[in-house]
Amino acid sequence: SALYVLPPGFVESSCRSRIFWMKLNKLLLQGKFFQLEINDPYAGPILMDEKLASRCGYVLSEDVWGNPVFRASVLGCHVANEADELFSLTVNIKVSSFSSMRAAVTYTYPMYCSYSSWASREIVCEENYMEVSVKTDVPAVSNDYTVAWMSALPETQNVAYQLWQLMFVSPSGRKRITVSDAAKLGYSFNNTLSRVYLRAPYHSNESDISVVSGVNMNMVTSTSMYRQRWLLLLIDTTVACPVDGISFTDTTLTWTVPSVIPTLVVQESTFLSKNILMGVDDRVIVNPEEKNYLLEHNETHIRITIPIGAEGGKLKSSISGGVYGVIYSIDLFLEHTWTDVDWQTTKYTVIKSVTTPFMPQIPTVINNTLPEERLFNVAFGHFLPDVFLVAIAIGNVPFTLREAQHHGFKIYETPFSNRTKGFILEVSFDDPYVLKEYVNRNETKYTLLVNYTLSVGAEMTPYYHSAELECVIADIELPEAVGYCDEENLYLAISTFGLHQYWNLYLGNKLLNRHVALTNGYLAATNSTHLILQIPLFAVGVIYEEVSFQKIKARFDVALRKVRTMETLQMFSVSCSFNSSAFIICHPDGTIMISAQMKTVPAIDMSKTKLRDSSCKPREYNEGHAFFKFHVTTCGTSVRFEGDHIIYENEISYEKETLPGQSIPTITRDPDYRLTVLCYYRAKETLVLGAFASDPSTSPPFGSGMMVPRSNTAVYRRIRQALNIVSRVSKDESFMEFYEPNMAILKRPMEPVFLEVELKDESPDVELYLENCWVTRSLDFNSTPRWNITVDG
Repeated sequence: SALYVLPPGFVESSCRSRIFWMKLNKLLLQGKFFQLEINDPYAGPILMDEKLASRCGYVLSEDVWGNPVFRASVLGCHVANEADELFSLTVNIKVSSFSSMRAAVTYTYPMYCSYSSWASREIVCEENYMEVSVKTDVPAVSNDYTVAWMSALPETQNVAYQLWQLMFVSPSGRKRITVSDAAKLGYSFNNTLSRVYLRAPYHSNESDISVVSGVNMNMVTSTSMYRQRWLLLLIDTTVACPVDGISFTDTTLTWTVPSVIPTLVVQESTFLSKNILMGVDDRVIVNPEEKNYLLEHNETHIRITIPIGAEGGKLKSSISGGVYGVIYSIDLFLEHTWTDVDWQTTKYTVIKSVTTPFMPQIPTVINNTLPEERLFNVAFGHFLPDVFLVAIAIGNVPFTLREAQHHGFKIYETPFSNRTKGFILEVSFDDPYVLKEYVNRNETKYTLLVNYTLSVGAEMTPYYHSAELECVIADIELPEAVGYCDEENLYLAISTFGLHQYWNLYLGNKLLNRHVALTNGYLAATNSTHLILQIPLFAVGVIYEEVSFQKIKARFDVALRKVRTMETLQMFSVSCSFNSSAFIICHPDGTIMISAQMKTVPAIDMSKTKLRDSSCKPREYNEGHAFFKFHVTTCGTSVRFEGDHIIYENEISYEKETLPGQSIPTITRDPDYRLTVLCYYRAKETLVLGAFASDPSTSPPFGSGMMVPRSNTAVYRRIRQALNIVSRVSKDESFMEFYEPNMAILKRPMEPVFLEVELKDESPDVELYLENCWVTRSLDFNSTPRWNITVDG
């Protein structure tokens, strides 16, 4: 590899207390691989690995922003030391486009640190090592020290002449080894002009875990021993560092470190805390409260509390189990300076990278829809800046963002509070991918189905979220109808807007379509805005409100019903009075009304006309007309069947006046007058008859009553058993579906009963007349109360 000049902005470095701090710009390393080499002043470049790093006082990690960070102790293995005040270290940064590091570019970067304010003892707790350095001019092991150290003194007789050795004390016993042997175990020991230092890995065989004020501490208890002819030097190089102490809530993280560590402060009564500093990255935070940090301490604890999301740290989006959430990371350090009678001054530094667990943050869909503008406005958030919208689906139809914009959807980002953002989607109510449903009387329910696809974090993990939004607005105008008449027809002009889409027209319970209109004799015409119905006066469906021998008041009704629910929204009616000299009206309830016109020469007296039953006279009459009203079951009306029709027949005749002569025959001057009256009913259509309680005092209350349909065999058995008759009760007027025998049927007192009685006898001489029909509460047809359906035919 060749040496190159560093690109501008590639490297930043500082010297914080007694630590080299170097940061590389990740933007200049995108798509590349890098390695660090440590320049040994004597041996040349040495590739740094994990073992070398922890033994020699180096750390290679990343800051919360993903920038590579290198830290080194000024007492590191390859640091040049001038009088324990000036320190220098040179590193090579090798960058290659290949993982094999071939064709690497090498940048050499020297760092310098000036540090002269050494405390009597300094302890550094780094991510991968613990380091203690002690001035050699302090008193050696105190006479007041623990019994463990006193028992170790006999071992010093074996210390080699002018050679450092280390004595470790652990729960498994005492171990005395040379410095070179300690290096093989991952330790690093050396002395400078005025100091001795020991660097130890975490969780070594010689270490121990103890709990101090609720915090687990990793401790290495050791004595460094050196002997000359005239001197035996014993130096306490015990070190203890916290390995946990982190706790979280939904909104904060808290880092707790013991104020007093017994293995480091033998005589706690002389302990005095002098100064506590906190920092983020390599910067001391002078006024933590300005950044909403909380630094507090008491006799047992030092506690740092950081709001999640606070400045100095980084929130990162993440996906766990298909759920969106965030992770917060911050790089902290704590520097605690205290004094005690044994050590004068101790500076205790702990460097801690803290990352919260995954914290679910379920995104919210905010409906800012503007009904007056007929526009869905949907805000989707809150997200961190590392989340991007990549696609949407509207009504289950997928769109890329470019396709969505081209279609007419409006999509854009919007900033929210606390440095988050959201995505705004605008869709018109009239867009074809918006679902529309007609509801209530005059409202439309618009439904927007959205599926979001997002890219989350640096890993670009896909995240999916669906939402459904509804808006109901009164934007439908119900149609109106105009009615009018001429001499022979009724007319209804109805607006066609929404017809068949939202509602239909019904004649009774039948859908009024073209087939029904033609069958009933209506004429239907449409233009661009209206449907015009022409209904002849005597067509099916016309209601006769008032009928006299010269005047008919007729009405025609159609119902406007919803297509889906069949709910009736309103009735359209046209009502007119007609002058008519001759007509016949056959009512569905069996009532026949006739206006008979005199067409004889000479004229007859219309008051003397009659039906087959001579007691049935005209209700009204004048010189030219007679008006009859009677029921098909009265006045001698006969009935016969032709195909699928029932035909009721009667006859209007004139009672002739006779003049008695001298002998038979009788002489009359009146002409013959006979008018046959026929009414046709479809055999399966309904003939509605009134039902009356035979005993009003025992009638059931309104809304109750019971009828049990059964074979009429028993009824007719008591009369005679010659006829084969079957009766059934239909569920409605269509006579298509019937109730099962012996099934309870609930009917209101005035509600129609659709009864079918069929004669199965094939003899041509037999006709069926329904004389008496009634309903009782029990199977006994003689029980009371009793409700009559027909009486005397």
